[in-house]
Amino acid sequence: MSVAPSRRILRTTVAAAAVGAVVFAPLAPLAQEAAAALDPVTIRIGANAEFTRIEFAGVIGARSRVRREGDQVIVRIGSTAAPDVSRLKVDPPKGVEKVETRAVRGATELVLTLADGADARSGSADGAVYLNLYAEAPPARTASAARTVPVVAQTSPGKVSLTFRWPAPVGAAVFRRGEAVWIVFDTPARLDMSGATQLGPASDAHWAAGPDHVAVRVAAPAGAPVSAAADGSTWTVTIGGPPVAVEGVRVDRDDTGKPVLVAHMAGATRAVWLTDPLVGDRFAAVTALAPGKGFADRRRTIDLALLPTAHGLAVETAATDLAVLADGDLVTLSRPGGLTLSAPSAGLDAAPAGGGAPVRARYPGLILSEWADVGHAGFSARHRQLQDAAAAEASAAADDPRAPVEARFAFARFLVGSGLGYEAVGVLNAIVAKAPNMAGEPELRGLRGAARASIGRFEEAQADFAAAAVAGDPASAVWRGYMASAAGDHVAARQAFAAGAQAVDGFPPVWRARFGAAHALSALETGDLDAARSLLAYSFSQNAPAADQLTARLVQAKLFELDGQSDRALAVYTAVGRAPLDAVAVPAKLAVVRLSLAKGAMKPDAAAAALEGLRWRWRGDATELAVIRQLGQLYLSQGLYREALTALKGAGPGLNRLDEAADIQADLGAAFRMLFLEGGADGLQPVQALGLFYDFRELTPIGADGDEMVRRLARRLVDVDLLDQAAELLKYQVDNRLDGVAKAQVATDLATVYLMDRQPEAALQAIWGSRTTLLPSALNAERRVLEARALAGLGRYDHALEVLGADATPEGRDVRAEVLWKQEKWSEAAALYEARLGDRFKDPAALTADEEARLIRAGVGYSLGRDPAALARLSRNYRPFIAAARARPALSIALDAGEGGASIGDFAALTASADTFAGWVAAMKAELRRKTGGNRPAAPARPQAAAAAPARPAA
Repeated sequence: MSVAPSRRILRTTVAAAAVGAVVFAPLAPLAQEAAAALDPVTIRIGANAEFTRIEFAGVIGARSRVRREGDQVIVRIGSTAAPDVSRLKVDPPKGVEKVETRAVRGATELVLTLADGADARSGSADGAVYLNLYAEAPPARTASAARTVPVVAQTSPGKVSLTFRWPAPVGAAVFRRGEAVWIVFDTPARLDMSGATQLGPASDAHWAAGPDHVAVRVAAPAGAPVSAAADGSTWTVTIGGPPVAVEGVRVDRDDTGKPVLVAHMAGATRAVWLTDPLVGDRFAAVTALAPGKGFADRRRTIDLALLPTAHGLAVETAATDLAVLADGDLVTLSRPGGLTLSAPSAGLDAAPAGGGAPVRARYPGLILSEWADVGHAGFSARHRQLQDAAAAEASAAADDPRAPVEARFAFARFLVGSGLGYEAVGVLNAIVAKAPNMAGEPELRGLRGAARASIGRFEEAQADFAAAAVAGDPASAVWRGYMASAAGDHVAARQAFAAGAQAVDGFPPVWRARFGAAHALSALETGDLDAARSLLAYSFSQNAPAADQLTARLVQAKLFELDGQSDRALAVYTAVGRAPLDAVAVPAKLAVVRLSLAKGAMKPDAAAAALEGLRWRWRGDATELAVIRQLGQLYLSQGLYREALTALKGAGPGLNRLDEAADIQADLGAAFRMLFLEGGADGLQPVQALGLFYDFRELTPIGADGDEMVRRLARRLVDVDLLDQAAELLKYQVDNRLDGVAKAQVATDLATVYLMDRQPEAALQAIWGSRTTLLPSALNAERRVLEARALAGLGRYDHALEVLGADATPEGRDVRAEVLWKQEKWSEAAALYEARLGDRFKDPAALTADEEARLIRAGVGYSLGRDPAALARLSRNYRPFIAAARARPALSIALDAGEGGASIGDFAALTASADTFAGWVAAMKAELRRKTGGNRPAAPARPQAAAAAPARPAA
């Protein structure tokens, strides 16, 4: 096959075992041309009837990493310049739905989304990383766990060859360890050694199988060479004979700078941990598929040793927590705390000596005063000199991973020392973008962390100072203490400052003053006032700029306040508050307001006005939260509930990262509870309380307290006959917040409100939609009565009586009487009404309205039911009550036992006047008040002192 020189046909010398038992046909090139051979990223594409292959070659392309995430295959290319994959996007290979590129930090990722049933396999060969894409997944390797594998030995003078005839391709590792050769396969099996009794230079062989492997230990002379080769599924291991050069396994640091080692080994399958039966120690063998690939060197670190191998990888370690992970073409060696490795800069080429350039500090996170020296030529000339040197070095480095970085580090040191943190971060990020493994360089982590901390990017700085490369650096510990103090974690701050004590005096005076003030604040907050005084004296002795001295004065004023010297503290706060620097003036003015309120020297309305001004003057940190909290407490103490809740909610979600944000949320929750659970809002009109609740309903707590709030507010609305609004509140609880018994309880109240509003169908839906098992008996009885009342309201009288069953409770008898009355079963209804009165006639006190209604209905029922004896008895017992009755004429006619001769028209009027529904509504209102505590006097709002507990002033 021949093509034009501008096109390239892919190599086809890849063993079938690398991608399963598929034999490749020659690959024809696609229409997209390959890039020039010397390009950093060269992408070659070819296809045959079986699959499509994409190869990534070049200095950067050959270091690409392939991973699988669900139906996506992701190729990470270590270059921020995206390669040209337009042909792939326009015409994706078979089995690929779409192709995308995306930029990630320091690299570009090529994302291929596979179609259903498609598959992909990757590896490396001929100096390139390849990706084979199949429209249909190729057959998986068959398991051979239960099979017997024959082993045959062939001897000749000075050597022996052991042949393992596997039924399908398997991964292997072959290496020497002392006076033994180890042969490890990644598949369990029984080995038939009957054909390997004569071992030539080797003395004996023993094998052992595990759940996922089988291993053979062959005793062999120490100097005998070892080689391994595969032919299809057959592995041949030769001991003795001429030495055979091995290659194909490369071990590097991780590109991300993490303290781990990564072995690039195509077709890695499994890490197998073994125990040497003679020595008793533990080691790992990493198996890989054919073709043969080995590690030719012996490399040792503090944590592990890599042995030379004929195939695969072998790792010795004394550490019990070493992790060996085989994933595709990569084998990662790591420990939970990171491996102990030399700095990445140790492997770089030596840099020429820079005349007068800033030199490396003793500690990675240390800033030296001399870094800011500009010499006689001035800042601009010094800056230009170092910048030009850094640019020339970066240009000469290109993509060489071993290029020196000293000139760029010197420029970054100058920028950090000169207070140009943003610029320094840019220079250091550019170094990492060119050489990602430099992220593990201690000085880069320390310098970048210091630069980020100096400009207030604490979260990014914490990521740098949390790296294993600076874990033991005392200067980095000082920075961690500084950031912890700013974040309010004063216990951690003191611990970090103590760990970095030996490095503090190496910083420039301005940073010594800042660290001293921050440490003093943390000492003060943890109750060590003596240490705070000493640290403040240290900070003042550094002759720092005025802004830093004012910060220390704020801490000093707080110390005076805790010492009980409030007048002295107020004087210092007042002086600092006059400064034209809001960072120190705002917390000082806040403290002035707080102390003035406590002394009675400032009225609440004036204090609120001052705090409102401070609230908009300084934003984004703990000072803003302190102002908001003080303002909210002040409004609450004045009974300005809406203003208080609005102020406390003014702390936006952007401040949630601060610890003080939790205090604001606690204040909001406490204020809302005070208003709607403890009776604070009982002094408001129900409509006002409802509006306040709706505007801040997201503050309703989860659980029983929140449900009780809603029920209390609903009861207040029912008291003033705002039944629709009450039902809406309760329905939201039932539909969105409750389950089980709690839902049934609130749904019962909701059904009651619906019935009071003459909506029986909605009441039924509330009852039926909240049915559950194992409800309390009292609740079941209450729900049964409400269901029957709702059915009666819909005219379904027989169903209502069926629901009531044998219910003999007073409420059940009331509903049964109502049903019988509406069915015009007068005598039966009248008997129930009279029974509900019981022996009331023995009590001479005047009848209630509800009792009068029952008595009227009983009399009318007996009259309509033509039961004169019962009517006479009722008249005899209750006629004395007519004189004091509210409805005297109606009661007189109802109890007329025949003397007056009431007409049918009279009975109709009496029935209308005897409205038992109004009595039931009144009874339900009283019951709701009892349930929610509304029958008790309204609790006043909790008193709020004019000077609430002081918020910690920002230092």
